[in-house]
Amino acid sequence: MKTWITLFRGINVGGKNTLPMKELVAILEDLGAREVKTYIQSGNAVFACEDKDKSKLSTRIRVAIQKRRGFEPHVLLLGLNDLEKAIRQNPFPEAESDPITLHAGFLAAAPARPDMKALEKLQSKNERFRLIDSVFYLHAPDGVGRSKLAANAERLLGVPMTDRNWKTVSAIREMVQELE
Repeated sequence: MKTWITLFRGINVGGKNTLPMKELVAILEDLGAREVKTYIQSGNAVFACEDKDKSKLSTRIRVAIQKRRGFEPHVLLLGLNDLEKAIRQNPFPEAESDPITLHAGFLAAAPARPDMKALEKLQSKNERFRLIDSVFYLHAPDGVGRSKLAANAERLLGVPMTDRNWKTVSAIREMVQELE
């Protein structure tokens, strides 16, 4: 069995694309997932599964949700090594003490031609960011809600991204550790 971390983008936001976590668990179990655990309503799941092909499994999950709920969410699958690497490579470890200000934007792939100059221009004086492989790290002490950098990062990176604050990243790690 392989451990998978599934991060969904754009579900249960503003009353759109609703997917109750109990139903997500059922969908994943129907696809062969075992020991499914979810964290908050925004679409974070950890599970064990025989399926080792990330691309095929991601497609199967999207299609199953489309059939049951009528929308096809962006699904990002991470292996345990992917998550551990993202945590290890955090360039702002001192920001972990205020975990809601530190974000990891998990990208579908490493960007081929990110517009780093444009990202730097959007950066406020209190913000710091770094792109490492396929993770966009953002420390936004003033919050991401007002951050022009956060609002435009995905577009300027040119790759689909789903963002999690460090509190969520840490909770997902704990869920994975319980599963192992």
